[in-house]
Amino acid sequence: MNKYLFSCLLLLIMTGAFAQQKKVAVVTFYVDKKVDLSAFGLETAADLLKLEQDPNFNMEPPLSHFHQEFFDNYAKNFPFALVPETEVTGNPAYQALAIEDEPYANKEVRYAATPGYKVIDYNWGTKNEKNLLALFKQYDGIMFVYLSFKMEKGFAINGNGTTKMRAYTHIVLLNRDDQKVFNINESATSKTTGVVVGNLPIMKPEKILPMCESALAELMEDLQKRIPKLIKKADAKL
Repeated sequence: MNKYLFSCLLLLIMTGAFAQQKKVAVVTFYVDKKVDLSAFGLETAADLLKLEQDPNFNMEPPLSHFHQEFFDNYAKNFPFALVPETEVTGNPAYQALAIEDEPYANKEVRYAATPGYKVIDYNWGTKNEKNLLALFKQYDGIMFVYLSFKMEKGFAINGNGTTKMRAYTHIVLLNRDDQKVFNINESATSKTTGVVVGNLPIMKPEKILPMCESALAELMEDLQKRIPKLIKKADAKL
């Protein structure tokens, strides 16, 4: 085979592979600002659970950092292409979509979303998934991405001690048949610590925000190493 024919054949193979590349739409990208305090038995301690209402507890910069890392670096490991975000966020039908099965009140306070995205709680089998799959049926799947945080106990003596923050990422991919391709739930603990006084964690934004940022930094570093292994079977399921 001469060089010309070989080049043409190679071009056809590459063109065919590119044309067949599967595409996925990210349909939500947000952070839950309500820090889980269940480790301290404080699920109903109203005064300590208002952190998300404090304007000084600004989780948008950490979310923005994670968003950039996700699309610029993690996405390179996926055996499919993520469609341009504007094809989702700029879709009038997406913006007009009524979110059903909503479990939380004060949604606009509790969550921070990447600009343009709607906050959509992932709960497999609800109308939300079916509506989104129908809306983006031209793609091979839809993906949900969100972050959450949980405070953990550290060293303590007589009710006084330290705390650490654990950051969680939830990355769920559904194929067009509403079947789970993967459900990534990874977490990492902060290097930065907080303070417990009288068995109660100090919940001031200037104390908690650095812990969240530290935990997220650790999580992003871990994800860079682990994502290729976590999604290795995704192409076959998609």
